[in-house]
Parts: sequence; C-alpha cells; structure tokens
Amino acid sequence: MADNIKAVLDKNNQAISDGWVTVFNINNLTREYIGKADEYLMIGIGLPASSTIDEPPAAQDGFAICRNSADDAWEQVEDHRGETFYNIATLQSMVIQDIGAIDTSLTLLAPTTPYDVWNGSEWVTDSAALKTAQENAAVAEKTALISAANLKTQLWQTQLMLGIITDSDKSTLTTWMKYVQAVEAVDTTAVEITWPPVPV
Repeated sequence: MADNIKAVLDKNNQAISDGWVTVFNINNLTREYIGKADEYLMIGIGLPASSTIDEPPAAQDGFAICRNSADDAWEQVEDHRGETFYNIATLQSMVIQDIGAIDTSLTLLAPTTPYDVWNGSEWVTDSAALKTAQENAAVAEKTALISAANLKTQLWQTQLMLGIITDSDKSTLTTWMKYVQAVEAVDTTAVEITWPPVPV
C-alpha cells in the first residue's frame, strides 16, 4: 500500500474511515480468484464489484480457487483447462476450456483404434468391427487397383481386339493383365496383405 493508513470497514464492507484495503478480485463468470489489488476507500464507499477482503487459500494441484455461490467463502474447484478428454460414446477428443468437474461421459484415456468401446474403466477394441473394417478397406483397395489397371489398358485392349496392337504394347498389356490377375487373387480377409507391385 502507498502508506500505512488502513480503511476501517463496517459489517457491510463499507468504509467508516478513509484508507487503503487489499481486495481479492473475482471473475464475474467463473467466480474464480484472479488476483489482488490495493484500493483506497473513502468514508461511505464499499468494496469494488466482484471483490472481497477474504484472502483466498492456495490452490491445490488440479484445482482453481473460486468464490462459492453464496459469496461467503472460497472453495477448491476442479480445473482441467487445457487437458484433452475423450467422449466414451463417440471417441471424439475435446480440450477442456472451463473449470469444474468433468462429465462422466469423458475420460482422460485415449482410445487406440476407431473401433474401441468403453467398458466402464478402459477402452477395449471391438475385434469383430475392426476385422470387418479392415476387410472392407481391402475390398475397396482391390476394386480401386483393378479399375486403375483397366483404365490404363483400355486402349491396348481395343487395339488387341482390332488386331492393330504393336508387339511392344501387346507385351505391356500382358504384363498388366497378369498384374490384374494377381490383384484379383489377393485374399481380402487376410490379416496382412501385400499388394502386387504396379507395373512400370
């Protein structure tokens, strides 16, 4: 404080003598303690809005100090701001922005696959769903590779049917057709799939 003159306050926290007082400021929205300041009060003047003369305790780890709803005491409120939680139903991640307890639909544990399900205490992978997804992806990949090969060889196949293909192009077409056969032979239910190399 600028000098040693301290204000004397009545029971309503209005000054009954001029002087300085240390106030502890409160965030209007979250009621969180945001810092202290020295204020000079003249007789009849009360404390600034959203402040108190009650000194807050030190915040515990993982908590924020907030004024309670009755505005008569400080309380420790869970503070997870900046932490990433995961929705146990949707697996979506979210970074916590506000203070307060975490909803029971969220967990700090991250799922390891898009096919994980929450069993009440941890993520477990739905192996059947994972296997189905892997097989569907393999079928889609096979279809895409064959379509690309057909597009590549379409002109040569037309030339072959018309009997006007060159020996060089006929050899290349044969290479590509063997490639297509190899792709078609791939077992899309296999755990590990090695796709045939694309002809160059």
